[in-house]
Amino acid sequence: MKLLLDTHLLLWAAQGIEHLPADAQTLMSDPENELFFSVASLWEIVIKSGLAREDFKVDPRVLRRSLLDNGYHELPILSQHVVAVGSLPTIHKDPFDRLLVAQATVDGLLLLTADIQVARYPGPMKRV
Repeated sequence: MKLLLDTHLLLWAAQGIEHLPADAQTLMSDPENELFFSVASLWEIVIKSGLAREDFKVDPRVLRRSLLDNGYHELPILSQHVVAVGSLPTIHKDPFDRLLVAQATVDGLLLLTADIQVARYPGPMKRV
Protein backbone atom coordinates (compact mmCIF):
# COMPACT_ATOMS: atom_id res chain seq x y z
CA MET A 1 0.00 0.00 0.00
CA LYS A 2 1.20 3.54 -0.74
CA LEU A 3 0.97 5.83 2.28
CA LEU A 4 1.12 9.63 2.19
CA LEU A 5 1.87 11.16 5.58
CA ASP A 6 0.40 14.51 6.50
CA THR A 7 2.69 17.25 7.74
CA HIS A 8 2.21 16.65 11.45
CA LEU A 9 2.92 12.94 11.10
CA LEU A 10 6.12 13.79 9.22
CA LEU A 11 7.16 16.13 12.03
CA TRP A 12 6.41 13.48 14.65
CA ALA A 13 8.23 10.80 12.62
CA ALA A 14 11.29 13.07 12.47
CA GLN A 15 11.37 12.90 16.29
CA GLY A 16 11.31 9.09 16.17
CA ILE A 17 8.69 6.47 15.37
CA GLU A 18 7.77 6.24 19.06
CA HIS A 19 6.26 9.75 18.79
CA LEU A 20 3.67 8.51 16.28
CA PRO A 21 0.23 7.10 17.07
CA ALA A 22 0.22 3.29 17.32
CA ASP A 23 -1.82 2.83 14.11
CA ALA A 24 0.68 4.95 12.20
CA GLN A 25 3.61 3.00 13.64
CA THR A 26 2.06 -0.28 12.54
CA LEU A 27 1.33 0.90 9.00
CA MET A 28 4.68 2.62 8.55
CA SER A 29 6.65 -0.36 9.88
CA ASP A 30 5.07 -2.79 7.42
CA PRO A 31 7.72 -3.46 4.74
CA GLU A 32 4.94 -3.99 2.18
CA ASN A 33 3.93 -0.33 2.45
CA GLU A 34 5.63 2.50 0.56
CA LEU A 35 5.98 5.82 2.38
CA PHE A 36 5.49 9.18 0.63
CA PHE A 37 5.86 12.80 1.66
CA SER A 38 4.51 15.73 -0.28
CA VAL A 39 6.44 18.78 -1.39
CA ALA A 40 3.39 20.62 0.01
CA SER A 41 4.37 19.49 3.51
CA LEU A 42 7.89 20.86 3.13
CA TRP A 43 6.43 24.10 1.79
CA GLU A 44 4.12 24.31 4.81
CA ILE A 45 7.04 23.69 7.18
CA VAL A 46 9.11 26.43 5.53
CA ILE A 47 6.26 28.94 5.78
CA LYS A 48 5.15 28.10 9.32
CA SER A 49 8.67 27.86 10.74
CA GLY A 50 9.27 31.32 9.23
CA LEU A 51 6.30 32.51 11.28
CA ALA A 52 8.04 31.18 14.41
CA ARG A 53 5.43 28.48 15.03
CA GLU A 54 6.69 26.30 17.91
CA ASP A 55 5.25 23.12 16.38
CA PHE A 56 7.17 23.65 13.12
CA LYS A 57 10.72 23.99 14.47
CA VAL A 58 12.62 21.76 12.10
CA ASP A 59 15.08 22.47 9.33
CA PRO A 60 13.21 21.49 6.14
CA ARG A 61 16.48 20.67 4.34
CA VAL A 62 17.49 18.24 7.07
CA LEU A 63 13.98 16.76 7.21
CA ARG A 64 13.87 16.22 3.43
CA ARG A 65 17.29 14.57 3.38
CA SER A 66 16.35 12.34 6.32
CA LEU A 67 13.08 11.28 4.69
CA LEU A 68 14.82 10.41 1.42
CA ASP A 69 17.63 8.58 3.26
CA ASN A 70 14.99 6.52 5.10
CA GLY A 71 13.27 5.34 1.92
CA TYR A 72 10.43 7.84 1.61
CA HIS A 73 9.36 8.88 -1.89
CA GLU A 74 8.98 12.57 -2.66
CA LEU A 75 5.61 13.51 -4.18
CA PRO A 76 5.79 16.64 -6.34
CA ILE A 77 2.89 19.04 -6.73
CA LEU A 78 1.42 18.65 -10.21
CA SER A 79 -1.16 20.77 -11.99
CA GLN A 80 -3.69 17.92 -11.75
CA HIS A 81 -3.33 18.03 -7.95
CA VAL A 82 -3.97 21.77 -7.89
CA VAL A 83 -7.01 21.45 -10.17
CA ALA A 84 -8.40 18.63 -7.99
CA VAL A 85 -8.39 20.94 -4.94
CA GLY A 86 -11.19 22.89 -6.64
CA SER A 87 -13.53 19.91 -6.55
CA LEU A 88 -13.08 19.15 -2.85
CA PRO A 89 -15.86 19.94 -0.40
CA THR A 90 -14.97 22.74 2.01
CA ILE A 91 -14.57 20.49 5.05
CA HIS A 92 -11.22 22.01 5.90
CA LYS A 93 -9.91 25.46 5.02
CA ASP A 94 -6.15 24.80 5.38
CA PRO A 95 -4.74 24.95 1.82
CA PHE A 96 -1.87 22.57 2.58
CA ASP A 97 -4.18 19.90 3.96
CA ARG A 98 -6.54 20.33 1.02
CA LEU A 99 -3.63 19.83 -1.37
CA LEU A 100 -2.59 16.65 0.46
CA VAL A 101 -6.16 15.34 0.15
CA ALA A 102 -6.16 16.11 -3.58
CA GLN A 103 -2.79 14.42 -4.06
CA ALA A 104 -3.91 11.29 -2.24
CA THR A 105 -7.13 11.15 -4.26
CA VAL A 106 -5.51 11.77 -7.65
CA ASP A 107 -2.55 9.43 -7.10
CA GLY A 108 -4.37 6.65 -5.23
CA LEU A 109 -2.42 7.03 -1.99
CA LEU A 110 -3.81 6.46 1.49
CA LEU A 111 -3.42 9.74 3.39
CA LEU A 112 -2.53 9.13 7.03
CA THR A 113 -3.57 12.01 9.25
CA ALA A 114 -4.11 12.82 12.89
CA ASP A 115 -6.45 15.66 11.87
CA ILE A 116 -10.10 14.79 12.47
CA GLN A 117 -11.23 17.34 9.84
CA VAL A 118 -8.97 15.95 7.12
CA ALA A 119 -10.14 12.41 7.89
CA ARG A 120 -13.72 13.49 7.08
CA TYR A 121 -12.93 13.86 3.37
CA PRO A 122 -14.28 11.14 1.12
CA GLY A 123 -11.68 8.92 -0.43
CA PRO A 124 -8.41 7.41 0.73
CA MET A 125 -8.06 8.99 4.20
CA LYS A 126 -7.21 7.26 7.47
CA ARG A 127 -7.10 8.95 10.86
CA VAL A 128 -4.38 7.51 13.05
